[in-house]
Amino acid sequence: MRTVRDDTGKRYLLVKQSSDSSRVRDPDTGEERYLDNAELAVVDGESPLETVAGGIPASVRRVMTAVPNDRALGLLIDLVDRGPVPVVDLLGSYDLCESDLHGLLTEFRAAGLVEEVRVYGERGYGATDLAKEGVGELRD
Repeated sequence: MRTVRDDTGKRYLLVKQSSDSSRVRDPDTGEERYLDNAELAVVDGESPLETVAGGIPASVRRVMTAVPNDRALGLLIDLVDRGPVPVVDLLGSYDLCESDLHGLLTEFRAAGLVEEVRVYGERGYGATDLAKEGVGELRD
């Protein structure tokens, strides 16, 4: 497979090519259709797998790459649902030791999913708009 684009810049996966037309797959929907070869140009330097992944919203891809397991996903979802939470409350709310909680929060911060905030004058963490969007997409 190769990545191609049409005259409007829309990217597709080239599934099969004949002399006059090509069967392409839309990475956003997975639907296949035929387009004239004259309308298509090969996109150099983009992996077909990156094109396929591009059909998933960036916020969802970020959540997927930053969340290693169900406990981590639960922590992120809880931060999205509860809003900013003081660190002391986070430590008392879950069955995570301090180092595990700190490790997950550090990974989430590096991924742009949570940010350090002040809550009731204490240090805490809150979900970013990217995290809220990603969790919202997953819930839909």
